Amino acid sequence: MSRRIRFQNPFSSIHSRLNSTSTTAGGGSNIPSPPSLLTTPNPPTLVNPSHLLRVCTILYQQQDSPESRLHTSLSRCDFQLTHEFFLQICNKFPYSWKPVYKFHQFSQTQHFNHTPITLNKMLDVVGKSRNIDLLWDLIKEIGHRRLVTDKTYKIAVKTLASAREMKKCVDFFHIMNGFGYGYDLGTLNKVIATLCGCKLVEEAKYIVQKLKDCVKPDGSTYKCLIYGFCDVGDLVEASKMWNLMVDDGFEVEIDAVEKMMDTLFKTNRFDEAMKLFQSVRVDRIDELGVSTYRLVISWMCKKDKLGQARVVFDEMRERGIQPDCMTLGSLIYGFLSKARVREAYEIADAIDHPDISVYHGLINGLLRLKRANEATNVFREMIRRGCEPTMHTYVMLLQGHLGKRGRKGEDPLINFDTIFVGGLVKAGKSLEATKYVERAMNRGLEVPRFDYNRFLHYYSNEEGAVMFDVMSKKLREVGLFDLGDIFERYGQKMATREKRRDR
Repeated sequence: MSRRIRFQNPFSSIHSRLNSTSTTAGGGSNIPSPPSLLTTPNPPTLVNPSHLLRVCTILYQQQDSPESRLHTSLSRCDFQLTHEFFLQICNKFPYSWKPVYKFHQFSQTQHFNHTPITLNKMLDVVGKSRNIDLLWDLIKEIGHRRLVTDKTYKIAVKTLASAREMKKCVDFFHIMNGFGYGYDLGTLNKVIATLCGCKLVEEAKYIVQKLKDCVKPDGSTYKCLIYGFCDVGDLVEASKMWNLMVDDGFEVEIDAVEKMMDTLFKTNRFDEAMKLFQSVRVDRIDELGVSTYRLVISWMCKKDKLGQARVVFDEMRERGIQPDCMTLGSLIYGFLSKARVREAYEIADAIDHPDISVYHGLINGLLRLKRANEATNVFREMIRRGCEPTMHTYVMLLQGHLGKRGRKGEDPLINFDTIFVGGLVKAGKSLEATKYVERAMNRGLEVPRFDYNRFLHYYSNEEGAVMFDVMSKKLREVGLFDLGDIFERYGQKMATREKRRDR
């Protein structure tokens, strides 16, 4: 409860400090980098598939056999043990540590020298299998071999943090220091960025706090933590990291400000996001660029605040900042959401080289006005001018023409319930198909929303290309010419993709 109550004004200290922060010199580390003992790996050589299959079969069948028996069986196989061969073995057992580790033990009886790539690959397999004890032993072995790289740090700490082995996460840095790699700030930042990217931001914060006496965090460290807490939606902790960053004398960069604003918008804290934007406009307006204005204008248009969006857009132009297509696309959607079609088209016509964001703004806005046929004309113009649609384009158009429930009719070729169930079965989702049919047959229950994303995904194959071609003809026969064009175009796209795959 106390954390939620304290969040009533989390940016009070941020607002007061935005103007008082000053840029400090990097916070770099003077610790020498690890010794450069890494050797360049041999160039990759071709692996004989039959040899690879034979060795993998032995490793799988005899992984629990005594070591002497397994080594004897592997020695009888006439194969060339190269670094590429070792990597292929690891790829064949991505989540099973025992065959990979047994092959590693066998390789040590041969004339085979590991490289950082092969050791990190094996470490990754052991980490994914969650064998923490073996992982810990391998970490020490790699340290003794003096083959530790940044990748080793990332794999080891990510695995330990995922398993909540927090003490070992910190001990790992101490062990590496004992092997002569030192407490390097750059390496720490890479590790923290990796953890935050995997939503392990609490673990990242713990590591930073515990290592603070050995390696002092810099602005990049705090920025990674701000990003991480924003990604998981914890604005309380994100604001704390912000304030710690300012307390340590680092200036909050504008991209971190944008991340905080974006998270506030996404969590329906529109007023607080605008207060933060206003504080930056007052104190650091020279640092505002097109990305900040694009973010604010986009969310204003989504919230139907077209008047405020126009004011911010005019300010942007007055400062000499040229809007990009994404900003103009958001503005076009904002005008269309207010049924100001003529003004939206005027903006679109003035763009020399519109990209897909402009067309998406037009299509989405027209569909919101229930003008699906006009949106399809924009789709045709988009293709004519060489702008390739994405799956999101097709999903928007299908929802605009057919609605969220999908089209229902007696003819199975244009009954999307039948098509969707068929797609689920072909994709091996029999249980989901059965549930969908049961709910559709039981009139007392609401039929699930038709999922156009799944529909297109399950039919994005060679069979789907034929189905879309047949379906487009059938749709034209019943007078649905716009839908016929949409399906014909998607079928052509799938056929082209299959040809590229065949080549």
